[in-house]
Amino acid sequence: MRFLRFFVLALFTFIQILPTHARVQVRIKDIVSVEGVRGNQLVGYGLVVGLSGSGDTLGSTPFTKESLASMLERLGVNVRDNAGVASLNGKNVAAVMVTTTLPAFARQGSKIDVNVSALGDAKDLRGGTLLVTPLLAADGQVYAVAQGAVAVGGFKAEGQATSVTKGVPTAGRIASGAIVEKEVAFELGSMNKMKLNLNNPDFTTAKRVSDRINLAAGHISNATDPSTVNINIPDAYKGRPVEFITLIEQLEIEPDQSAKIVIDDHDGVIVMGKNVKISPVAISHGSITIKITERPEVSQPNPFAMATSTTINANTTPVTTTNTTTPPQATTPSASSHVNISIPPNPQNQPTNVPGNLGVIAPGPGTAVVSRTDIKVKEEKGKMTVLEESPTLQQLVDGLNALGATPRELITILQSIKASGALQAEIELM
Repeated sequence: MRFLRFFVLALFTFIQILPTHARVQVRIKDIVSVEGVRGNQLVGYGLVVGLSGSGDTLGSTPFTKESLASMLERLGVNVRDNAGVASLNGKNVAAVMVTTTLPAFARQGSKIDVNVSALGDAKDLRGGTLLVTPLLAADGQVYAVAQGAVAVGGFKAEGQATSVTKGVPTAGRIASGAIVEKEVAFELGSMNKMKLNLNNPDFTTAKRVSDRINLAAGHISNATDPSTVNINIPDAYKGRPVEFITLIEQLEIEPDQSAKIVIDDHDGVIVMGKNVKISPVAISHGSITIKITERPEVSQPNPFAMATSTTINANTTPVTTTNTTTPPQATTPSASSHVNISIPPNPQNQPTNVPGNLGVIAPGPGTAVVSRTDIKVKEEKGKMTVLEESPTLQQLVDGLNALGATPRELITILQSIKASGALQAEIELM
């Protein structure tokens, strides 16, 4: 009996200390960056040669033509006439922009990947080779030089009637296509202090990072704002910053997040954080469906219907009339008692008065297109649903799913709940 009481007590104590929800622990390394340890963006302008007729049209892209002429002149080839105009033709060359990011601590002679994108009217960069292209940073200095064969993932095939395009054939990549020529000066070993920058600024998360570092290495850090944590490197790690940063990066905390709902209205995507709460609120929603169908029909005349008509003049002489597109002409009586009269077109399909007191001539029947439009309106009955207070994200999702609304309807519902003041979260539209 004593063993049973002890077992029940231990089980009750174990249940009491269980967390109410799973806590997500992440490494400090994954949510912060060390100030000064970052990449630098590089850009350059170059030429891709060797294209099979899919490059720029030199007549309509003057920058490609001038760049090609300047490059040939530097190689000792003169392509300009006496007037200084370059005589070049062909579509095997394309002007491109080359971009890359110089990693932190990249040393001279190391290789990095580069991206190549067409600048003119080139259709395909497959099979092309990038010529030597200097890559510059924001300070105007050259930090790398790129060259090599361009690898393109997309393609385009076209004929006289149709074409097929997969991916983007005017953009490619050169693996290890640039060589670093200049290093970015940054001395990590001489640092006595460092700053950690949070990727997602938050007061609570910054405080937790500082507390966790102080717990592991003493009181050496403090959070100065939502995105910055200052650290004084201990004397034991002076001159060994890599070991100290490794120690800090492996510490784990639970990052905090604000109550936010991110909505992508274009694709109907909704993302909600775990802290989103809804106060008790009643919701009624329905939908109206309007369907419009156009069905043009052709109205044909009856069989054997004549396109001409006959009328009687003042002397009761039969007159044959013909509805043509020629303008009215003067009539000349013939030897017989019949007179041919040309009548202008009558698009209004109204009776026509013919000069000469010949009476009224009615146009003949013809083929006509008759429009038929069907409009159907269907309005579903709205239903009232009560959303109880949701202490957890799962209950909130279950309550919204109970409405039976589509993602786009949920977007409108969430915005309406926010307007009513019952949604305790920030809505961010993308």
